[in-house]
Amino acid sequence: MRATRALIHLGNLKNNIIEIKKCLKPETKMCVAVKADAYGHGAVPCARAALEAGADYLSVATYEEGVVLRNAGIASPILMLSLCSPDEVEEVVSAGITPFVFDEEYIELFSSACKKLGIKKFEVHLAVDTGMGRIGCLPSEAGNIALKIKNCGNLVLGGTATHFALSDCVSEKGKSYTKFQFENFLEAINNIKSVGINPGLCHCANSATTLDSQDMHLDMVRPGIIVYGYYADEVSKEYLVSKGKNVELKPVMTLESCVSSIRKFEKGKFAGYGCRWEAKSDTNVGVVPIGYADGWFRRFSECGVKVAVNGKNYPICGRICMDQCMIDLGVDCTAKRWDKAVLFGDSSDGALQTADDIAHLTGTISYEITCGISKRVPRVFVQ
Repeated sequence: MRATRALIHLGNLKNNIIEIKKCLKPETKMCVAVKADAYGHGAVPCARAALEAGADYLSVATYEEGVVLRNAGIASPILMLSLCSPDEVEEVVSAGITPFVFDEEYIELFSSACKKLGIKKFEVHLAVDTGMGRIGCLPSEAGNIALKIKNCGNLVLGGTATHFALSDCVSEKGKSYTKFQFENFLEAINNIKSVGINPGLCHCANSATTLDSQDMHLDMVRPGIIVYGYYADEVSKEYLVSKGKNVELKPVMTLESCVSSIRKFEKGKFAGYGCRWEAKSDTNVGVVPIGYADGWFRRFSECGVKVAVNGKNYPICGRICMDQCMIDLGVDCTAKRWDKAVLFGDSSDGALQTADDIAHLTGTISYEITCGISKRVPRVFVQ
């Protein structure tokens, strides 16, 4: 197997779900996000591990992602959070994937598909836009849209949902806007009830509100990044501890490679494209066979991202290439050729930085770091 690989610790994933469940009331259900190939971790093994650890639902973004799970024999309820195209609707229905609907045209597409396939009762969830500005009906429209679902005759409103835009911000602005959205969502639920329709499972809590706001859990929570071992931005471990909550999350992915070559560099010698790195003194440069085609992006080159070898961090020197990068091992080099190089992940694997650390250095979020690890990098699943 290629030395560059992603270790996926399914035990850590299960640990994270157990930790998350400590924040929930016993009756609250959990829908684990496995979209985007489980945030880059591998959808099918992660979905199975999540269900074994107590998840009730899974969520995906696309029809294809849901079908992958179904073809793997996963029978649990699957929510499709994003919209599919009209020519995918029949496949969604056939696979028993639960879509979010919110307007008459989209509702009619699913009703027509059910009629064509001879399906008399098909569950959908109603998406409400409470302030995200993405998909969903307005709270004032929720009752009318629920009636349209009911009047189709072959659709059943199984749930009502919204999504928060600023819940991972703990400032007064963030708290206020999340409260505003939550109150809008409660209004939508009441509007549905006022026309005599059961709104079904009501769910709005994402990773941040799952850990921080039990009053917003309602019938089900939808954790995403916290399942994979990373806190939701400002709703950090330190913040949670300050509120008396001890939630111990462990990174599920460790990205590792090796030192494939070591060469002595004299002062003044250049390394990498553009000759942007010059040895300021005599040193040794190691080559690690991972590059931006693997998701070890070029922008990581000159911002403080490092690579761990034998318990010590080494800076990247020169621009990261498509398939390789170089690290400055110093003049008193103790690393040896073929030693393991750990780029981020669980400290038990020798990692000295996390995806969160890299995200902070590069102005992004941990989600993008793990999702960015390409299919070229083999996933090795560790129980």
